[in-house]
Amino acid sequence: MHCPFCSAVDTRVIDSRLVGDGEQVRRRRECPECNERFTTFESAELVLPRVIKRDERRSPFDEDKLRAGMVRALQKRPVASEQIEAALQRILRRARSTGEREIHSKLIGQWVMEELRALDEVAYVRFASVYRSFQDVNAFRDEIERLKDKVSPDGK
Repeated sequence: MHCPFCSAVDTRVIDSRLVGDGEQVRRRRECPECNERFTTFESAELVLPRVIKRDERRSPFDEDKLRAGMVRALQKRPVASEQIEAALQRILRRARSTGEREIHSKLIGQWVMEELRALDEVAYVRFASVYRSFQDVNAFRDEIERLKDKVSPDGK
């Protein structure tokens, strides 16, 4: 790596440690030319698949759009932002682990609904109402009945 101070071609790593739950490596470097020290962070760059929309258009995976949709569904609900971020990371991990270059938006929507259902049932119904384009109150009622049927006797 080039030195940011004197632009020397090579620098020496003097210390490395894992940061961010092992997702990143922090390296302390020293320039042999000017003896300045600096820190770099290294992480794997994993490419997310392109999204195939309902109308068959393709678009880049938009993490911000995914986050915004989940946050909107969870608005004014008792769910910590750490829980939302963890759910978002699980969805991103699933998208990457498919190994596919393209993934249908319908599958992503199903993953979001699974995560929201585990976080908050009200948010799940909110998201499902938009995602599945509920047309009337009966669609809400049907979804709530399905939700109630899937809850076990001990309430989980």
